[in-house]
Amino acid sequence: MTQQPPQPGTSATPVRFKVRQRLTLMVNRYEIHGVDDAGVETQLWALAEQKRLAFKEQVTFYADAEKTRPVFGFKARSLMDLGATYDVTDADGRPIGWFKKEFARSLARSTWLLGSPTIQATGTERNAKVAVLRRVWEFIPIVGEIPVPFLFHFDFVTEDGQNVMSSVKRPSLKDVYEITVSPTSSGVLEWRVAAAMAVALDALQSR
Repeated sequence: MTQQPPQPGTSATPVRFKVRQRLTLMVNRYEIHGVDDAGVETQLWALAEQKRLAFKEQVTFYADAEKTRPVFGFKARSLMDLGATYDVTDADGRPIGWFKKEFARSLARSTWLLGSPTIQATGTERNAKVAVLRRVWEFIPIVGEIPVPFLFHFDFVTEDGQNVMSSVKRPSLKDVYEITVSPTSSGVLEWRVAAAMAVALDALQSR
């Protein structure tokens, strides 16, 4: 059963958690929950809140609803850059990973680069047809203003084809993503880096 978040580098089995987005008129709230062996949400691992009209170059995650104990965060190295690299840092501001959108490749199919001290991976939308349908939807007048109804999933793999992380969006009135972080021959991706990437897949692409 997965309740407490794993310590960095200690898991020899897949790490699973859910990212749940809760919307209000003014704030986007992201909650990271551990899941048990049956996939049921358990303990809250972290949460972040972002004003809906605010820039999203920096997001901080906290361990408590009062936002008194930071756990990790991510921040763009440069502002207003479509291809900006985002650094993921721990509670003390030390770097633990990074991610970057491949803007040119994403014109047809969203693509991200993801890295940590021991692992680097490329993440792409699992279904190329859904990627095309999303883009067509977004460019249709009036219809494009409605949230995209298509489910989208991402897989992150190393150069030699090892799966590092997957993000699966579940049918729901609110956005819910199931995240699986898989061990590789180089180790396992830190769950905080994976969680930052998972939230960015929603927040930075206006899903």
